[in-house]
Amino acid sequence: MDRIVVGIDGSEGAVRGLRWALEEAALHGALLELVHTYPKLEHSYPQPSVVELPERGSLATPQELEAAKEEVFDTALRRAGGPGDVEVRRTVRAGGPAQTLCEVAEGADLLVVGARGLGGFRGLLLGSVSQQVIAHSPCPVAIITPRGQE
Repeated sequence: MDRIVVGIDGSEGAVRGLRWALEEAALHGALLELVHTYPKLEHSYPQPSVVELPERGSLATPQELEAAKEEVFDTALRRAGGPGDVEVRRTVRAGGPAQTLCEVAEGADLLVVGARGLGGFRGLLLGSVSQQVIAHSPCPVAIITPRGQE
């Protein structure tokens, strides 16, 4: 196993997925690619920040966007216990989460996503990234669920 892709969105489910993916990457000596997505704008305006910045009446500067992007990954890694000896790549792209994860996972050995645990009818109504990834991934998928919902 050479490359594992994992979705990062700031949720507890994503942290569970990252924690599991870090363990797998360490076991196999694989590169771990963290992927964060944000909505694609339909206009020619500058791209939005990847995290909420304080309201101030103007768009964030490129430096603020870069710092916000890094904070998303740094926070997730910190919450998951740190990267240890695992080599980590960080990827940020505009687009829908499932489609973007599947695109980035092209050529990967494994795609990991953490389930939020909504499931059932509510999950169906909200649209499940996990279900979309399972249906369209170009590689094997691991869905990390909350304890007790396996």
